[in-house]
Amino acid sequence: MDYMQEYEKWLASPALTPEEHAELESIRGDEKEIRERFYGPLEFGTAGLRGTMKVGLHQMNVHVIRWATQGFANVICAEGEEARRRGVALCMDCRNHSMEFARAAAEVCAANGIHVRIFESLRPTPELSFAVREYGCQAGINVTASHNPKEYNGYKVYWSDGAQLPPHKAEAIAKQMEAIDIFTGFKSCDFDKAVADGSIEMIGAETDEEFLRCVLEQAVNKDVVREVADDLRIVYTPFHGCGYKLVPEALRRLGIKHLYPVEQQMVIDGSFPTVESPNPENPEGFYLAVDLAKKVDSNLIIGTDPDSDRIGTMVRDADGNQLGVLLLDYIIAARKERGIMPANPGTVASIVTTAMARTVAEANGVHFEDTFTGFKFMAERIAEWTAAGTYKYIFAFEESYGYMCGDYVRDKDAVTAAMLVAEMAAFYHKKGMTLLDAINALYEKYGWFEEKTINLVMPGLDGLEKMAALMSTLRTQPPKEIAGEEVIRIRDYSDGSIWVAGLGKVDKTPIAGSN
Repeated sequence: MDYMQEYEKWLASPALTPEEHAELESIRGDEKEIRERFYGPLEFGTAGLRGTMKVGLHQMNVHVIRWATQGFANVICAEGEEARRRGVALCMDCRNHSMEFARAAAEVCAANGIHVRIFESLRPTPELSFAVREYGCQAGINVTASHNPKEYNGYKVYWSDGAQLPPHKAEAIAKQMEAIDIFTGFKSCDFDKAVADGSIEMIGAETDEEFLRCVLEQAVNKDVVREVADDLRIVYTPFHGCGYKLVPEALRRLGIKHLYPVEQQMVIDGSFPTVESPNPENPEGFYLAVDLAKKVDSNLIIGTDPDSDRIGTMVRDADGNQLGVLLLDYIIAARKERGIMPANPGTVASIVTTAMARTVAEANGVHFEDTFTGFKFMAERIAEWTAAGTYKYIFAFEESYGYMCGDYVRDKDAVTAAMLVAEMAAFYHKKGMTLLDAINALYEKYGWFEEKTINLVMPGLDGLEKMAALMSTLRTQPPKEIAGEEVIRIRDYSDGSIWVAGLGKVDKTPIAGSN
């Protein structure tokens, strides 16, 4: 694509507002910035579209939203009249422009004859997945950039199972978009008129109640919470985002009496004024929560990211990524103790999750499988188990602080996870243990594991080129040792090959097709 030609096309378009036109005029002569914004369209990845909020083809703005939604609408309409009647569920997070983008998407869907159910205000991402399943929708759209910095926004798309789109559906949308002019190729309508005629339906508190009812059904042992409720103290922060309402409500309904929200971060604000990055993986974002925990003598902090699908916890003197195996071990033990473990239980985690997950599952007679990163792949695996009648999943998780439990959602769910963490903390509190004591006990029981997540941020076109070069080098010049340890085996998930030093290709992985 000729990025200068695309830049001039946008400048000449009457669809731009005066403010958008002025923004593009301000970068005239800055070829690097023009190239970054117009070298190509945003591509659907494991989480739909995501980019910085600027005017341009490779950015997040209302024009890209309408364009992508028309492509998605074409895919939905191709399913027939019933799919249009079932319609889409739509929600948004706390970010700047999220409501504007969500309403623009709703207008395009309604203009294409697709019934829309849109939340009247921001909601946690898992509640969107829930709404798709609860109302029998054909699809779902969520305007969110999850835990990314304030400059970002995103567009996640879901199918009728409540999971994010599988690759072949995302490819179908991309193919539709290729044939659509970004400024003239979409249909739209007036939002308020569409609400008045019923083609756009507002949803809210009634959906919250059904969602919370399902969340609380995942509690395994409410009795243990009641027994320590007078003594257990929990600090909570939503990082200015969607968890501000439903997470505290779920914890209170569980029976938590002493819940201390971080008031400065309970304020909904897409600019995230109190943190550099609203990511619960970053300990520095918890500084206000740590101060509050010291003040109220709490040993546990729970934080949810801005769209409330990921959860981070802090315990005094602890650091690491062990919450998934703690929850897995607790859910297994608690279900067995109460006699509610299903026959042929299974758990699933992504390939980047600690190897301890498999050890914990198999030591307890629970079937374990792994998938590529992304809950849509876990949802696919769970659907395969259900269709074949083989295993009944009890828990799914991955290293990026994402956890899923129950059949009412098919995506990461920090509301349910926060409730389960609180219950687990109560269980160990009754035994005089913190979660740090608990993970050390698991190491003694199952063996010692260590893992660390390192985030490498490579923005823009330069970043894409750098990532491609890194992957190419790994394949053409694989490391012979890492930190002094000899590399014995290499898996390449692009073609599924397994290579052993000195022998070459010896086997294939059970999953393949991802870089």
